Amino acid sequence: MGALGTGCGRHGEGGADGAERPIELLVANDAETLDPRFSTDGVAVRVTRLVHAGLFRLDPDTLEPRPYAAQGYRWRDPLTLEVTLRDGLRFHSGAPLGAEDVVASLRAYGSKAVGSRHARIVDAVAEVRAEGDRIVVVRLARPHGTLLTDLELPILRRDQAASPPAPDGSLDGLGPYAIARATRGDLGLVPADGGVLPRPAHALAIRTVHDENARALRLEAGRADVEVNLVSPTLLPALADQPGLAVTSRPASNLTYVVVDEEHGALGDARVRRALSLAVDRATLCRTLFDGRAQPASGLIAPAHWAHTDAPALPFDPAASRALLAEAGVPSLHVTLLTSTDRLRGDVARVIAQGLADLGVTADVVTLELGTMLARLDAGDFDLAILQLPEMSEPNTFRHFLHSAFIPPAGGNRGRVRDATLDALLDQGDALTDPTARKAVYAQVEARDRDQLHWIPLWVEDQVAVTSVRARAFVPSAEGRWLGLASLPPSLPPSLP
Repeated sequence: MGALGTGCGRHGEGGADGAERPIELLVANDAETLDPRFSTDGVAVRVTRLVHAGLFRLDPDTLEPRPYAAQGYRWRDPLTLEVTLRDGLRFHSGAPLGAEDVVASLRAYGSKAVGSRHARIVDAVAEVRAEGDRIVVVRLARPHGTLLTDLELPILRRDQAASPPAPDGSLDGLGPYAIARATRGDLGLVPADGGVLPRPAHALAIRTVHDENARALRLEAGRADVEVNLVSPTLLPALADQPGLAVTSRPASNLTYVVVDEEHGALGDARVRRALSLAVDRATLCRTLFDGRAQPASGLIAPAHWAHTDAPALPFDPAASRALLAEAGVPSLHVTLLTSTDRLRGDVARVIAQGLADLGVTADVVTLELGTMLARLDAGDFDLAILQLPEMSEPNTFRHFLHSAFIPPAGGNRGRVRDATLDALLDQGDALTDPTARKAVYAQVEARDRDQLHWIPLWVEDQVAVTSVRARAFVPSAEGRWLGLASLPPSLPPSLP
């Protein structure tokens, strides 16, 4: 797309009939389902967290778990958590929230009959019971450090918790919005009363627009109000120059990295993986292809995350890379490098491949749709692949992706990592509940990966939002969620043009 047109913006408060139109949020794909028991894709998870609420929510800046539908909590012993519910909360239907709703919801997530895609999250829960109307007691089968984060799972009404799938989003919620319509490409949310947050000032229209240029033009024409991470960095300056549009960014918790299949010849040698890492000029890629809206990684955990530990960015040193390849007896190497079909991701992969070529490593870039790529990764049909953790809310996530017990089909350890030292650290982090102790363990996890480079961290991309005047106060959370839309002011602040 060339330079954006000027003079045709219509960034006003009202629609054609003079009534205030909903805040329109653009997405690239429809949600697969609006049932929070089965939602796993990014759009579905973000929408369901507008409609539903859990006992806890993640702090938008640090991603630490904070009470949400819960008023407070205490550990009775290392395996028993007591949660007190907030008084007076009601579902969208008007039904009051009670302890039995929480009990029924957690049991449903773990039920084989329900078949929730989130069953793994509650597999450490041995028992959940109500003590009166406002006390919920959760007993663990084993020490499990992520329980508070796990209880971010949405609470459902007790009579609906184990009901058949409801992909239309008809399950009763506690969130700030209720679903008014759900059609392909167009989702309407209306403000709701009685839930975990005050009634929002604006309704929402979530519109699916697959093409990047069409999204940019819709924003420029004043027909949309918000998009998050859907416009290429090269287009952002043109949008920022448009009257009535603003581009904002914030540090994020995501991680872009290279996963390496360690069962493929020389890639099982840590010296070769370190050589590949040293061949990537992260700083230049962040400054150019990402327009400065990404930061070179120093490890697995982003600076915005509560578990991050300070360390220098991973270096770019072609001479050291050549020396490591020579030491490993690998003067030349031929690999495949998988990436997504997204244009920017393809450009990134080709730049990385060129840097590797300068060292005698031939990397054939293969662009694939996400489903096809994941199938190849699970089957071990790859050498290298560029991936991203878009919602790295809990460092225990790394256990699913790097522990030897989770090699496919058992889990997401697609690099076939077998590292007893790392396994022990990940198990320890999973069992601890004290945040300070957990942070110390994950610092060791990061140090181990910097040494072995089972994953090759690349960078952390900012959460970047393009907003209209009406939505200028919106800021996505560190993991890119949209709950900030519920607190937009009811009208244009006088200080803004």
